[in-house]
Amino acid sequence: MAQFDTIRTTAGARSAEIDAGLRAHMNKVYGTMSVGTLITFLAAWALSGLAVTSDPSGAAAQIGADKYLTSLGSALYMSPLKWVVMFAPLIFVFGFSAGINRMSAATAQTVFYIFAAVMGVSISSIFLVFTGESIVQVFLITSIAFAGLSLYGYTTKRDLGPMGAFLIMGLIGIILASIVNIFLASSGMAFAISVIGVLIFAGLTAYDTQKIKVTYLQMAHAGDQEWLGKAAIMGALSLYLDFINLFMMLLQLLGNRE
Repeated sequence: MAQFDTIRTTAGARSAEIDAGLRAHMNKVYGTMSVGTLITFLAAWALSGLAVTSDPSGAAAQIGADKYLTSLGSALYMSPLKWVVMFAPLIFVFGFSAGINRMSAATAQTVFYIFAAVMGVSISSIFLVFTGESIVQVFLITSIAFAGLSLYGYTTKRDLGPMGAFLIMGLIGIILASIVNIFLASSGMAFAISVIGVLIFAGLTAYDTQKIKVTYLQMAHAGDQEWLGKAAIMGALSLYLDFINLFMMLLQLLGNRE
């Protein structure tokens, strides 16, 4: 009986240790993601400020009643460099995912923050296209929706794994359709992409949150802190991408244009 009590106490202590580790792991995931999101929006806002001027002298192009593109803005949004700016985050994220196993956790975190800044450059045009008020409103809507979806993914007892393959297929379809619509410029297709995109990234938010939790619980027994540190960065990257894309899709649907 005494031996059984000892085993039960040890198991309970181990369970409590894993629970505490999971909370710390999720805090790191959300903290890293939040810093990355802040970097993105600060970079986008700062760059948009450098790209637009109200002074017509020396302006490269006029984009509004009292708004003109600077030479930097013209290079970013009107020259062939716009294609580099547009696709840089996609190329960056594939390279980052492929190379993270060769990085230390500290290096991976630094690279993630650099990627967040690159994403900010890529989406900086939203400050030229949409009003500042609508950007803030959609950001708040996205934050509330993301928090609820992520909480559901963390707490639900339902296995969300089976819908993962469906969501990934939908994500690939959205990416391909978005690339095609760059050349077609169809407002109807853009609307459909935004609506379907909201549903896909809402599902991915819940799915990725549960996946991060399950992965930690599966690997916590190994005690490899370096691996767990990199797993937290990859988890932050997944949720960051879910948030940014959900925001962009909602902005297309709800944002007020300049």
